[in-house]
Amino acid sequence: MIDKSALRILVLDDESFMLKLLARMLANLGFTQVTTCDNGRGALEGIDCPNSRPDLILLDLNMPEMDGVEFVRHLVERQYVGSLILVSGEDERMLQTAEKLVQAHKISVLGHLCKPVKPEQLSMLLELWTAPCLGESRIAKKTYGADEVRAAIANGELVNYYQPKVELATGKVDGVESLVRWRHPQDGMVFPDQFVGVAEEHGLIDELTRTVVDEAFAQAKTWQDNGLQLRVALNISMDNLATLAFADHIIAAALAAGITPDGIVLEVTESRLMKSLSAPLEILTRLCLKRFSLSIDDFGTGHSSLSQLRDIPFNELKVDQGFVHGAADNVTLRAICCASLSLAQQMGMKTVAEGVEDQADWDFLRSTSCDLAQGYFIAKPMSAAEIPGWIKAWEASIETLMKAPGER
Repeated sequence: MIDKSALRILVLDDESFMLKLLARMLANLGFTQVTTCDNGRGALEGIDCPNSRPDLILLDLNMPEMDGVEFVRHLVERQYVGSLILVSGEDERMLQTAEKLVQAHKISVLGHLCKPVKPEQLSMLLELWTAPCLGESRIAKKTYGADEVRAAIANGELVNYYQPKVELATGKVDGVESLVRWRHPQDGMVFPDQFVGVAEEHGLIDELTRTVVDEAFAQAKTWQDNGLQLRVALNISMDNLATLAFADHIIAAALAAGITPDGIVLEVTESRLMKSLSAPLEILTRLCLKRFSLSIDDFGTGHSSLSQLRDIPFNELKVDQGFVHGAADNVTLRAICCASLSLAQQMGMKTVAEGVEDQADWDFLRSTSCDLAQGYFIAKPMSAAEIPGWIKAWEASIETLMKAPGER
């Protein structure tokens, strides 16, 4: 609950009428510590005084002399730890871009308001305010060296977690994506963004990937023997595709595990440009001929683009979570998401939307041509032992989830 008498709010706008209007709205909502300023330089003088530094700033973007974008840069220089609400008469896309910029500067942004501002919209954004945890966001994640990662692989400290994928048309569980974790003896569970890049940079990625593949294939066989037919997806680094022997290992591993390739999906993300296309093309074409499915991951980001679709025989396209979550209410995201799905459909590819975080995402995707959904709304990544129990719970909830929003 916000202490309205303690929250210090600065309203920065070059229009005197807007200053008075916003100040009146804030007063009507019960906020008593409200100051106003009609220019950026004057506002910065107040921010430079520790006793008057605001907790929240309502910032107009389009102002003469110092505009809102420049003002944000000065806030960064001053290590401002409060929050912003952007206010502007600019169009929605401009406001969204400005929000992204503020977030990139690691400043909390509660959202944006289009002029003319409505009191109920202002009230909703103010309810999102929380006191900053000072210093918490500036704590860097622990980094690990190549020797530590090498030892983790050798000591069997890597473990696979599995995130379910479900059919949007029926709610049926289709399969899982295997996501590697490092069970560190001192630091606990370490996520892949802290060690996969190290493995790529120091020539350890083949060994790491083979460990993940062997465990995932063995688990797929266990599920199969227990009557669970789950397609298993694995992430493949482009660095894996530099050595022709990689395809031989994948093929041999499936044979040794006693599983068929048609139940395996290899998700490829090109995080950096390929130096040569010949080896990756040979490896992926061979795997495709052996009936492994190929998925282009994080489509539309990095180097995962149209040229890959043109050159590589992908069977599946994964729409990046950055274009999925929030698409129901965002015209730009919705356009990109639907265009990606349409492109894949025209090419005869299966589609997966990742980043399904809430009911709105789920309902939106159900109205599209997308085949599969994946994300925290459905399930977080979990251990292999948890999958059967989760499936039972999910199947019990399908009937409600498959209803139209107005029927729930």
